[in-house]
Amino acid sequence: MITRYAILSALILTASTEPPLPRPPQAQLFTLTEPGRNTEPSIAVDPNNPQHVVAAYEDNVHAAYSRDGGRTWATAPGVAPADYKVSGDVSVTFDNAGHAILCFIAFDRLGTTDYWAHNATRNGIFVRRSLDGGATWEPDYHVVHAWPTQSGIPFEDKPYLVADQTRGPYAGNVYIGWTEFTLDSSMILFSRSIDQGVTWSRPRRISTKGGLPRDDNGSVEGFTGAVGPDGTLYVVWADGAHVVFTRSRDGGRTFAPSRPIIETAASYFKVAAVDRANGFPQIGIDPRSNRLFVSWSDYRHGDVDVFMATSTDGGRTWTTAVRVNSDSLHDGRDQFFQWLAVDPRDGAANLVFYDRRGDSTNRRSIVVLARSTDGGRSFINYAWSDTAFDARNEFIGDYTGIAALGGRVYGSWAEVDTAGAGTPGQPPRTRHGVIRIGVADFSAGP
Repeated sequence: MITRYAILSALILTASTEPPLPRPPQAQLFTLTEPGRNTEPSIAVDPNNPQHVVAAYEDNVHAAYSRDGGRTWATAPGVAPADYKVSGDVSVTFDNAGHAILCFIAFDRLGTTDYWAHNATRNGIFVRRSLDGGATWEPDYHVVHAWPTQSGIPFEDKPYLVADQTRGPYAGNVYIGWTEFTLDSSMILFSRSIDQGVTWSRPRRISTKGGLPRDDNGSVEGFTGAVGPDGTLYVVWADGAHVVFTRSRDGGRTFAPSRPIIETAASYFKVAAVDRANGFPQIGIDPRSNRLFVSWSDYRHGDVDVFMATSTDGGRTWTTAVRVNSDSLHDGRDQFFQWLAVDPRDGAANLVFYDRRGDSTNRRSIVVLARSTDGGRSFINYAWSDTAFDARNEFIGDYTGIAALGGRVYGSWAEVDTAGAGTPGQPPRTRHGVIRIGVADFSAGP
């Protein structure tokens, strides 16, 4: 079983003039891993059984599960593919039948740094399923799209899963979008499954405009999606200076031309003491009102902030950006690596992100849960983690994770074990990442 930690009432931070944040109700905090190369978590809750929760993370692919609403956790064996050296970029969801579906990339060796298609080895997008809520996983993975090692092959990167959990005409469909890097460009590819993740359609390009071929700027990247009650699939990604949007009304067979909907500062930016950071967007929907929510982060105010915009007309028009983090404007403190989950039962928009408002040196982060119950117009910020950590320039991933159902919210993120980081005598590039799970319960009220 996984060790459990209670959230402390006080935050251990460098002196700050910002008032302390409240804790979320019924807050709990768990540590899933020992320190190591642990990053990029994803988390999902079963729409048919809110007690079933699955979290995935890397490096390589791992999964943990809870059968009691996140009160206790156990790790699952046999998740990473045995025939590839490296696997990661995980995304996990549940389909409408309660099957846990896990998507990941796998490869033997990366190509040139940030120019992944240059000297790429065999790689691809793969799926593994669990039919029992994450405790066991099918022994064979399913191929979405893969390449053998040969000259000039692309590199497939950053996939994200979306499941149609509705009662609409495409209920049970599962979708994946990702970035394909070639030597010349990047593009968003898309595949769908109509048999609960067993077989996948031939990938098709859905980004009308391509991007540059590098992963550190100018690419089209960061696909996420959400399904409306009528089965419409809404998706977004970043093109370097915008949030880009499209939708499919026929279960992923065809898409409208993609178009920029929100102008942003650059998608990649520097955050002190972090190996790299980005502000890629996420999209969610309130199925009761069909209101769409899009979150992202950028540095339009100098330091990095988290933002949200909404649409009530299917994505045709969008509101002015609302700043999600509640610290003082222009305070020089960064908030970054946000992730969004809109609760399908109560319509609340929930975001998790790293937050440095309590550290005047802008290095040490806590994890904040922000919640809106008025359609994204305003947010209450809560301190979800107990103590601040210094990433010490380690890689903490490209994203965090969050899921919500019926007022119960689950967050997943990576931290650096500051106590162990920098221990004398350790080999270079030793990593000290741990995966944390936060649980909060708003079912009794806001």
